[in-house]
Order: sequence, then structure tokens, then C-alpha cells
Amino acid sequence: MVETPASVPFLDLAPSTEAVRATVVAGLERLLRSGAFVNGPAVADFEKAYARWCGTGDCVGTASGLDALRLALLAAELQPGEEVIVPALTFVATLEAVTQAGGRPVPADVREDDFCLDAAAAAAAVGERTRFLLPVHLYGQVADVAALESIGPPIVEDACQAHGAVREGRRAGTVGIAAAFSFYPGKNLGAFGDAGGLVTSSDEVARRARALREHGQTRKYVHAAEGYTARLDTFQALVLLAKLPLLDPWNTQRAEAARLYNSLLDGVGDLVLPTPAAGSSPVWHLYVIRTANPDALAESLARRGIGTRRHYPDPVHLTEAYTRLGYGRGSFPVAERLAQEVLSLPIFPGIRDDQLEAVARAVREYFDRG
Repeated sequence: MVETPASVPFLDLAPSTEAVRATVVAGLERLLRSGAFVNGPAVADFEKAYARWCGTGDCVGTASGLDALRLALLAAELQPGEEVIVPALTFVATLEAVTQAGGRPVPADVREDDFCLDAAAAAAAVGERTRFLLPVHLYGQVADVAALESIGPPIVEDACQAHGAVREGRRAGTVGIAAAFSFYPGKNLGAFGDAGGLVTSSDEVARRARALREHGQTRKYVHAAEGYTARLDTFQALVLLAKLPLLDPWNTQRAEAARLYNSLLDGVGDLVLPTPAAGSSPVWHLYVIRTANPDALAESLARRGIGTRRHYPDPVHLTEAYTRLGYGRGSFPVAERLAQEVLSLPIFPGIRDDQLEAVARAVREYFDRG
């Protein structure tokens, strides 16, 4: 008889950490001996490996996903005051990158089926000052980039949740001028701290981004532009190099967990389960269900030791930080409705079937109680 787990954390990094512990410790020993703590050879090694894995010409490692997205916009030559169309349902960093790069974020509504930027809404938001479309491949599902490309403005991708995701044969990171990835510890490919990277097949964008991440330097003490301290740390590059060969099997584990959830939760209560778009292979960064009262369900699961999260309880235009954009409640009805209904269940590499079954059983019992 399989013993029911006492609790199920929302995220458990222990299985993936243990898988690379020996490799990382050996790499750290070499790093301590070399002293190459900044811009060590592991950074260039990871950049080459990740660009090859993504299918792009180059990768520029950065200190965070936000840095990657901000530098992608700057390297693609966003000008002060130009507009960037963003989805109304996303993590706040998408808008932070735009404003910190000197642009103005213009939210547009999202699609109910995949939570991503709606092409019709984006087209309606295009104006004389529009410079880029910035789709977010939310929860690990690639946005409908073919429809977005038909609108006209060039694309910069926020792929921070979509390492390896594919839609209609096109991989996240290969669609736009550049794409940003986050390597925050909980991401599909996660470091042991903050880290990020932008990928591009433009030599010029890569060159500018590489300078911007280090005080605008094109070479030591030659500053072509005002820049930042936004480098990928050598230690984090070592961690990412150790994890990258495991990313495909880890994504497969996530997909298997999502399939089991879909089977166990089909027809339960008022749940709306995530359904991949036709021709899509998401990487299930998050498994996000919809229900009329997600907070009540979350509280019920918490009493059983099951962790959940809300991604995201408020659309960005309703957060205090971006009320200055001038949008009120009702501006983006689909995003607002989804935000009221979403709840993320535990999913991570190494999650066991008995843990998934315990989560599903607790969800069913919540609805059985009415």
C-alpha cells in the first residue's frame, strides 16, 4: 500500500538540486582555485550551450530575467517614449523592463484559452508610437506568435517561463528580435540564485547587449554607452551548465505530471483545466487551474499541507505600481476574469505520482463537501 504523503509543497527544489550536487561542488572547487568569480570561462561556456539548445545564434548571460528583458529592449534600440504592447496578465517584471528601458507599456487583453496576448487586442492597441510587441509565453505556453507577427511591429519575447516550449514548430526564443529567459531557482532551468539570459540571432543586438550588461563597455574602459552591472555570475553559470543536460527530461516530467493532473481532475467541480493550444508543446512551468473561488480552495488545500500560489491575483494594470498608466477595472475583462479564477497547483521535476494523487484527492474532497 502506498503511503499518503503528509504534505505536498508547492515547489520542492531538492530533487533537482541533488541531481547536480556533485557536479556543482566540483565546479565550485575549481572556481575557488581559479578566482575567476566574474566573467569566468563558465559564463561563455553556458552562453554557447544555451544558444545551441534554444536554436539561436547567441546568448548573453545576465544577472536576472528582468535584466535580460530590459537589455533586450535596449539592444533592440527602443527609444524613450516609444510604446511596447504587453499582455495585461503577466508578472510585473514585463512592465518594469519596458519602463526601465525608457518605453511606455501599453497593456492589451489576453486569450482565455492560453492566457497569452490576444492578437486582435494587440492589433487594436497599435498606435503611431508602437515600437514592439512583447508577448509573454505565460505558464510555459508559447503565445500565438504567427498571429502576432501578422500585426506588423517587431516582436521581443518574454520567454522567462517557457524554456523549451514549442508552438507550431517554433521554439520559444526563436521568434523575435530577441527573447529573455529567467533562471530564477524555481524556473524550468533554474540557478542557485538570480540569473537570466537573452537570446538572439542578431550579431548587433548581442553585441549591444553584451556591452550594456557591463557599464556599456565594448572593451575594458571603452564605454560606448551608459550601461549597467547586469552580468551573469560565474557560479550561477556553473550551476546552469550542470542543469542544462537535464532540462529536456525535467520538462518531460512536468508534462507527465500535467497529464496525470488532467486525468485525475477531469470533471471535478467547476474546474477549468489547462488545455494546450493545437500544435503546442508547453513545458508546464506552472499547472494553473481555474475555479470560482480559488482562495477558498487554496485555504482548504493548505489545511492539508498542500502548497498553492496565485499567478497572478491582480492584472498588472490594477496593481498600485501601474495605476499611473490610467487603466481601471473593466479595461481588460478577460485578464481580469482570469486573475480572479486562477490557482497554481504543485508541479516540479521529481514530483511523485502519490503526491499528485494526494493533491487531486484533496481538490475532489473540497468540491464533494460543497
